[in-house]
Amino acid sequence: MPINSPMKRLNDLMDAAQHSSFKRKILQWTLGFAIPFNQPHSFKIIDVFENGIHILLPYKRKNLNHLKGIHACGLATLSEFVSGITLMRILKRDDLRIIMKDLKMTYHYQAKKDVTAMGKIEHQEINSKILDPLKNQDSVFYLMIIEVYDTEKNHISTAEINWQLKKWNKVKTN
Repeated sequence: MPINSPMKRLNDLMDAAQHSSFKRKILQWTLGFAIPFNQPHSFKIIDVFENGIHILLPYKRKNLNHLKGIHACGLATLSEFVSGITLMRILKRDDLRIIMKDLKMTYHYQAKKDVTAMGKIEHQEINSKILDPLKNQDSVFYLMIIEVYDTEKNHISTAEINWQLKKWNKVKTN
């Protein structure tokens, strides 16, 4: 990774956010600026750790459906965001394109309070399921399961996000 690449700067900020609430706020602002689609949701980074991230989606009017529960699309967006940031956090590479192939949501309980999702990946799993196969293949698929819970520990939803990881030099855009 080049010394001043955007990915390197983002990874450095995630490392700093692991130990500083001020840096978590800067990371939250940076991600909101970089991904403006997510700004109206008001995601809040609760914790950043070595192999993942924990994010809150608040129970507020912009996130609600007509039944006054958190909207299904907000829960899906939270799940996709958490899993994507977790992949970036643990991979720490800018030579791979990470793109969502598909997303399957299962809803278990209506969200009438703030909800959180946590992404976590073990380093050995990244090696065995992504990095080692990429030595012999142009691309790999990696399935992440993200569970969303409300503040009372009710299981709100489960997301299955299938990511395609491909070396940028193998990507064809035409």
